[in-house]
Amino acid sequence: MKILVVAASYSANISGLQRHAFNMVRCLLLNSDITAVHLILAPWQRKMAESARLGSDRRLAIHFEEMDRGTVARNLWYYRKLPQLVSRLKPDLVHLTYPMPVDAEAIGCPTVLTLHDLYPYEIPRNFGLHKVLFNRVILQHCLNSVDAIACVSETTMNRLKQYASSKTYQKATRLYNCVEPEPFCATQSPLPRWRGEPFLLSVAQHRRNKNIPLLIRAFDRLLQQKQIQPATKLVVIGIKGPETHLIETLVSRRGLHKSVIFLEGLEEMELQWCYSRSEAVVLPSVTEGFGLPVVEALLAGCRVVCSDIPAFREVGDRYCEFIELREDAEETLARGIKATLDSPIKEPVSLPHLSAEVLADEYARLYRGLIPAASVAKSMTRNPSIQLAAPERQSL
Repeated sequence: MKILVVAASYSANISGLQRHAFNMVRCLLLNSDITAVHLILAPWQRKMAESARLGSDRRLAIHFEEMDRGTVARNLWYYRKLPQLVSRLKPDLVHLTYPMPVDAEAIGCPTVLTLHDLYPYEIPRNFGLHKVLFNRVILQHCLNSVDAIACVSETTMNRLKQYASSKTYQKATRLYNCVEPEPFCATQSPLPRWRGEPFLLSVAQHRRNKNIPLLIRAFDRLLQQKQIQPATKLVVIGIKGPETHLIETLVSRRGLHKSVIFLEGLEEMELQWCYSRSEAVVLPSVTEGFGLPVVEALLAGCRVVCSDIPAFREVGDRYCEFIELREDAEETLARGIKATLDSPIKEPVSLPHLSAEVLADEYARLYRGLIPAASVAKSMTRNPSIQLAAPERQSL
């Protein structure tokens, strides 16, 4: 089977979406039924791909396709240029690593979508009014167009059932993210001017659902009440987003600019260093589709404090300190962090159901079920095309 994996996106810095794509490629290359993997990235993702250490397997070809970085232009590329690329490379199946507008009829082979979450419906304030409407259109079009939907968790499967038609839901299956222990760790600190101070770690984009302001307030409460060492830092790793200005303003108003450190674009070895040296990993999200940092932290042997939400329960039940996000969430979170810091150091957790070996077989099984049906799919009436505006330079 020849698989084309589409992972071109706006960000030049790695996030959960790109890490999913790279981990999926690693899974596919473990299966002997996969004869070729074509990974499609944008030109500005070259450094990211190099740091991912995908190996030298001859079956893997990475394509950096020319496209404009603006939102509309990129979506036009997916819709108009991707079918041309498919025609040239002739894969047996196309796997979209996140929702994007696709002309399924023009692609002409089975398409699979990885569905991480349904944020445009669950938490519209992640995007703003105009962008959330745009993202809903793209999401629904993609869900209706693809042949199969690989949900990264049972939580996402349940949300899909809530927001999609029964016809769309019938195409869905649960296929977990592949997450394995990182074998390499940086030898030098990626934290600027770090002199061995203890630190709490949160791996989160600057978006509403990540609840970073709550984390900052709880951290400040612990400092003010002298429940943690005054030199303790809070390290937040994640790409900037709609909440960045609010977060930075909160840090400034509370005089925490020397205590709170923001980082993005770390390589896997540097991220592993942060996990291994942290006092605890704190993740107070309002909603999530999977919970990649929870899993990574557990695999690294970290103590984890997180919100009591379905996705975190699904991947981290029995291993984490769960906090209910009630009206007294700041106090509750601070208390949970303190209790975790007072608890024994943990050993790395084994999560074999998220291993590359297990998921390689699950991907191959999904693909084998779709590829024989390709000729039937071509004869069926596909969803109508969508109309997109002319390209303009803007960011999602």
